[in-house]
Formats: sequence, structure tokens, C-alpha cells
Amino acid sequence: MLIMSANEWLGIELRHLAALEAVVRTRSFGAAARELGYTQSAVSQQIAQLERVVGQRLFDRPGGPRRVEPTEAGLLLLGHADAIVARLDAARADMAALAEGAAGTLRVGVFQSVGANLLPALVRRFRAQWPLVGVRVREESDSNELLRLVEHGELDLAFAELPLPGGPLEWTELLHDPYVLLVSARSELAARDSAPSLREVAKLPLLGRRSTDEPERHLAGRVPNLNVVFRTDDNGTLQALVAEGLGVAIEPLLVVDQKDRAVKALPFGTRIPPRTIVLAWHRDRYRSPAAQAFVELARELAANDS
Repeated sequence: MLIMSANEWLGIELRHLAALEAVVRTRSFGAAARELGYTQSAVSQQIAQLERVVGQRLFDRPGGPRRVEPTEAGLLLLGHADAIVARLDAARADMAALAEGAAGTLRVGVFQSVGANLLPALVRRFRAQWPLVGVRVREESDSNELLRLVEHGELDLAFAELPLPGGPLEWTELLHDPYVLLVSARSELAARDSAPSLREVAKLPLLGRRSTDEPERHLAGRVPNLNVVFRTDDNGTLQALVAEGLGVAIEPLLVVDQKDRAVKALPFGTRIPPRTIVLAWHRDRYRSPAAQAFVELARELAANDS
């Protein structure tokens, strides 16, 4: 296929890019059509029009029950399409935020430990100062998913951990959260004041996370292979298993329910760098006075707790 001229590229419409994204994500013209509210033939026509404009085949269509696969050209165009659609989503969110002024809804993304420990007091203070602004909270185990939602204008703010992935994001640092070794209060390790050496930890049955490879990535190459016996992203499940003596866990202190006397947190000190928690927003989006106030309150509360 021949690549069309720049003027002919102006014929690309947002519905073409939305169809491209949906087909790549679902690997199916039918599933993409159902999601977008089109017929399957309409989605096929939109992709065909897009292929004519860009002069490249965007999908391999094997036919039958086999999944549709994007070509190299399709994946390349998808990277640009995502950015365009994200900016449109952000523009729509900006218009809504500007129209709402001091009222409306502030959409905030959190992960479990922030939701349990920082968010309640923060929302309480924010509501006292901004009674007409509602706070809608979305929790995800993966902070990168929260940041993707910020980029697309579906969230106004999101808590995350450094380093942040590339993208149009700015952030303010809130706190450093040190790692501890979580052990059963009935174990011999509970008599210690600090965590044993990393080589000793490597010999213990370890309970890990599914959604992150930290701190395992940091320990790689410094200690023998870690003995990970179970993975979960649920803080309560992880702490209950530790309490029963089924393993130990290397966790940020903010994750730990320190009221639970069935476990003990042993500090690592400087042997494992702490995680840095930030509050992030879209660099190019309108940030309402309410959103700015939320950020400032988060910084104040984090400073008081540190």
C-alpha cells in the first residue's frame, strides 16, 4: 500500500482511531464493535478507511475463531492514536471541571495502603473546606493503571510511587515509606529489634505481590534466589498469612496494620531504599482550585505524619 499525502491524512477521524484502539485491545472486530456500540461491519469499514489513508495494513485477519493481531504498522499508529484520544479525553474533562467551578466532583485514584491510611483524614479535611465538591475514589492495585486514567482525563489526581512512567504527568512528593520485614508475633524472629541480614531473609518462605516486583527487583543480584511461596495483592490476606506463620513478607510500613498484635514489623533501615509516594496529575490539563487544595492538604497531612 502507498502512504498517502499529508492532506489526505486529514481525513482520519477520531472514530477511526477509537476503532483501532478497541480492535487492538480486544483482538476482535466483533468485541470492539460491541464495546463501541457499532456493528461489526461498521468497525471493519472504519479500519479499512484508516488503512487506505495511512497506506499500510494495520491488522492480520486470520479468519475463523483465531484472534486478530495488529501488524507492526498497527502498533506504531496505536501509539499516536492513544496520545490523541487521551488529549481529547483530557480536554473534555477540562471543560467539565471549568464549568463546575467550586462544585462538582474530584476524581482521585488510590492503592490499598494509601486508601486505608492517608485517604480518610485527607477526605474529611477536604470536605470541610470544599463542601460542594464531591470526592469519587477509584482503587487499583497497579498505580500505573491509575496514571493511565489520569492521562485520559478519567481521574483528576492519583497517588503513585516513583519512578513514574513516561507521559504528561507532574507530581508532588508526599512521603518516604520504609520497608519492613513482617513476621508472625509467635516466631523466633519476633524477638529481634530489626530484620535479619538479606541473605538470611532469602532462606525464609516469602509472601510476595502479584502486581509489583518491588522489593524483589532491588534484591536481585544482592541475595540468592528468594523463596516466594505465595503471591497476593490483598493486604489483609497477606498479613493474615504472616500472622499464621505461613511465611514472612517484605512490605512498606504503610501497608502494615500496626494495630494487629499477631504480627511484628522489623525495620530494614537503609538496606532497602524506601518507596516514595507522590500525588500526580496531568501536566497539560486544567487543575481546578479544588484539585490544587486537595494536593496541598495531602502534603500537609503527609508532613505531619512523617
